[in-house]
Amino acid sequence: MAYFRVSDITKYFGGLAAVNRVTFQVEQGQIYGLIGPNGSGKTTIFNLINAYFPLTHGEIFFEGQMISGLKTYQICRRGIGRTFQVVKPLKRMTVMDNVIASAFLHSRTKSQAVDLAEEMIEFCGLVPHKLKLAKSLPIASRKRLEITRALATKPKLLLLDETAAGLNPHEMDEAIGLIKKIRDAGVTIIIVEHIMKVIMTISDRILAINHGMAIAEGTPSEVASDPEVISAYLGEDFRAES
Repeated sequence: MAYFRVSDITKYFGGLAAVNRVTFQVEQGQIYGLIGPNGSGKTTIFNLINAYFPLTHGEIFFEGQMISGLKTYQICRRGIGRTFQVVKPLKRMTVMDNVIASAFLHSRTKSQAVDLAEEMIEFCGLVPHKLKLAKSLPIASRKRLEITRALATKPKLLLLDETAAGLNPHEMDEAIGLIKKIRDAGVTIIIVEHIMKVIMTISDRILAINHGMAIAEGTPSEVASDPEVISAYLGEDFRAES
């Protein structure tokens, strides 16, 4: 049985199918990538997984149990955390207090929350910034704080939404390193990313979607060479560079 599986998930907004009968599964310990053009339904899939939007149709399973129908906080307690494409830290609070707020999901006391926050801040390399206000951080550090906050909820499965967007090449390499470090710590990852250097470097398998429908699934090399993916998303220049 797959560690995580979505089966025939569909989401309509009015008469528009933003996600249309998408099925895929992720094995424990994998990094699974989602790619596709803007508006293809990638972030909507994340919003369906963590119940930000209700499913129109389909089922979602995690660790052998159906989680579709649960509330967002219940899914988070089950062990599915996420980041958001547009990071929104608690701007007037310090980095430390931002992470403590997330750590309270599984902490019964403030001291437990502080200990967990300290651990996650060190793990993600934010120690030099922990007493700074979140609003003062540059984009790369804000994105790292977003990941740190998600990790403080102790996820077994982490949904990463465009973690590398807006980063320079050096920051991008650091982001790749952090994602691999999270995977090596035992967290399974599903990642949405437009930057091909990132998604092709770290993913074990990739699902390409277009107009809300799956068009290809396989290893990075298989998906990158798929004619429909090249036509819909990557373009002929990507084929030439590869």
